Amino acid sequence: MPWPSLDAARRARELESAVRTGVDLLVVGGGVTGAGIALDAASRGLRVALVERGDLAQGTSRWSSKLVHGGLRYLAHGELGLARANARERAILMTRTAPHLIRPLPFLIPSTAGRAAVTLGRLGTGAGDLLRVGLPGGTASLPRARHVDEHRARQIVPGLHAAARGGVVFWDGQLIDDARLVLGLARTAAVYGASILTRVEATAVGADGAELVDRLALSSPLSISARAVVNATGVWAGELANGVSLRPSRGSHLVVASALLGAPRAALTVPLAGSTSRYVFALPQLDGRTYLGITDEPVEGPVGQEDPRPVTTEVEVLLETINTALDRPLTRADVDGSFAGLRPLVAGLTSSGSADLSRRHLISRDSAGVLTITGGKLTTYRAMAEEAVDLVGSHLGAPARCRTRGLPLIGAAAADRLDALDATPWLVARYGTEARRVAGEGGPDGMQQVVPGLPVTIAELRYAVRHELAMTVDDLLDRRTRIGLVPRDRSAALPVAEQVLGEFSTA
Repeated sequence: MPWPSLDAARRARELESAVRTGVDLLVVGGGVTGAGIALDAASRGLRVALVERGDLAQGTSRWSSKLVHGGLRYLAHGELGLARANARERAILMTRTAPHLIRPLPFLIPSTAGRAAVTLGRLGTGAGDLLRVGLPGGTASLPRARHVDEHRARQIVPGLHAAARGGVVFWDGQLIDDARLVLGLARTAAVYGASILTRVEATAVGADGAELVDRLALSSPLSISARAVVNATGVWAGELANGVSLRPSRGSHLVVASALLGAPRAALTVPLAGSTSRYVFALPQLDGRTYLGITDEPVEGPVGQEDPRPVTTEVEVLLETINTALDRPLTRADVDGSFAGLRPLVAGLTSSGSADLSRRHLISRDSAGVLTITGGKLTTYRAMAEEAVDLVGSHLGAPARCRTRGLPLIGAAAADRLDALDATPWLVARYGTEARRVAGEGGPDGMQQVVPGLPVTIAELRYAVRHELAMTVDDLLDRRTRIGLVPRDRSAALPVAEQVLGEFSTA
């Protein structure tokens, strides 16, 4: 089956059609939750339109740690049900939904963390392994936790402090790119007939539809009729729904060159001072960068549209914590870039400190009849979407069963098939079975690097415009690729991105 190409022309046609005919379900919000709901509903046979005032994954969904967590932190707080739900959803993502985008990643808790931290880590990760027993695909998705000696620890994290004498290794799922997961959900939803309408803002919503503004055409407001409306706008949910109370938390990361840590093959895991359940991670990426994170700071006041940024104290905490495990300490001068995201934590489902806030989600219906879904996390987006669409289906009298537990995204395939593809490992990791198609549509200069030293190619930029609804330089550099995480790389890539966009504007 040919995959659909999402581009500006298709967007304009589908916006006109959705406004003219109406839909069964209007989803507001193009992050992982909204895209997951659109796919779930469309795959059940509902007519679906998703509207997003910016680009897909423009908000919180592109600022995660790029991890598909098994829920170890919840075990520390006794939330066994939440931990098992995370482990179940991780297994579904890694074995069926998006195995091309997720790889098993080892995490090392070094002996320098202290005997108590290593012992607790071993007990906790062992309990996490037990959680996977009985889950479909659970035990096969990841190796079991184990102790490693000094030699093995330095093999996987060469930059370890000289005092390190081994440690505990456990495994979790690393998402190659969170924004690409959202894009895969949206494009797969389009396969099932969903209209994916970016740069369309819902200014008012009700039980029977919404008022929209096309932010590209800047025309008069549009009205779309819908039999049901779901508000999936994350930390901005309160702008459209009455009675939604959120307590956002900022999670910040730093970007450094992996070479400074000896090009690690595992994530270095260091407990935060004074905590038994919070860690700072050094997460190696495929492009030669490593992300240091994550903080958990409460955000007071209204949430604006601008991207959140780490504050000085967060930068200091991240560096100081990770440096306790490194032979060559990192300094502010080593930080090439940074990013931060806001978690939509739900007030009333939380305990008393930001660090221990629950990641449970909440689905509520306001006085206008709009269903709002808030809270949760990236790993559990599919279960959240299933619950929301179950409620929509019951409301519409169309209770079709959910299909997403076994529904692969565009590009998904088993490891043996991915390994056999005639394409570069970089393209296979990001596009799966579409890797050859990406390379084939790039033109004679397509396999050239956009920025010397980074694996991102010009073909990826062209493919993004032609098939992935990229319409601006920001779309290309900050979401379809992650070049923009390092300002100097973004500046170097800017002329190339502008050139690619110009090719299509004059075509």
